[in-house]
Amino acid sequence: MIIRKREHWFRMLFVWHGSVLPQLLPRLLLLFALSIGIAYLHGAVFSFKIPLNPAPFTLFGIALALFLGFRNNASYERFWEGRKLWGSLLNDSRSLARQALTMTGYLPSDQHVNHFIQLLISFTYALKHQLRGTDANPDLKQRLPLDIFSSISIAQFKPIMLLKAMGNWVQSAKTEQKVDSILQTAFDINLNKLSDIVGGCERIASTPIPYSYRVLLHRTVYLYCFLLPFGLVDTLGWLMPFIVVFIAYTFVAFEAIADEIEEPFGMEANDLALNAMCEMIEVTLMEMAGRPIPEPSIKSDRIIH
Repeated sequence: MIIRKREHWFRMLFVWHGSVLPQLLPRLLLLFALSIGIAYLHGAVFSFKIPLNPAPFTLFGIALALFLGFRNNASYERFWEGRKLWGSLLNDSRSLARQALTMTGYLPSDQHVNHFIQLLISFTYALKHQLRGTDANPDLKQRLPLDIFSSISIAQFKPIMLLKAMGNWVQSAKTEQKVDSILQTAFDINLNKLSDIVGGCERIASTPIPYSYRVLLHRTVYLYCFLLPFGLVDTLGWLMPFIVVFIAYTFVAFEAIADEIEEPFGMEANDLALNAMCEMIEVTLMEMAGRPIPEPSIKSDRIIH
């Protein structure tokens, strides 16, 4: 995700790092070269003049812009839902840590409380890695006791196994009379919220926008862009390649951005910064517990994941 200070409007015209322009540049250069060839041939192919004019492109461009708007709205809705789920994860993690620190019979410095907080922190990292399809074991190994890590490391759904471990911790505290039935219920409500967050994230990650819809829009955008030079060559002449590339950049960039944020838990520039969110949760929980806070790796003016 792009983390950047506010910049002057003029400097934003030349932003490169973090924009979709680098990945679009080869396509735009190909279209520019094609447009130059069409301008040189005056819109003719093998001595046959392509009889196109700007009128149909104007009407079709408006319709295409509307379809791209719907596509971007659908993708952004998935992105925003993912962000809300991770915001809820931060809030519920703080609530669980506060309950363990202030409402149980354990002292805040007790290792039992520290163990529960480490389970909470490990849960966030395990969820991040599950959503991204990456290996969670390095992060979990440095935060979990060896016996728990050995059982969690071989699990397919590591966040759920960590939820089970937190439930076992609450039950053990109840058995030791450190937690009463009312507080056990309060813990269970927040643990159920964590389970709902996992289910919501899994639903987003496993249910993409229908592929046929994406293919149809993709084909339409590129067909429009590659036919556009024939419709503008008679009107604009040698200015046509520049206008065509500018129009194509707008349409193709909208599609590229929608493709990026459709999967909000990925590693692309405009996806959610899950590493930063995991670090935020870890820092706030360690601070609540009065334990040493790890150095954050997040700095401004850079793209983070």
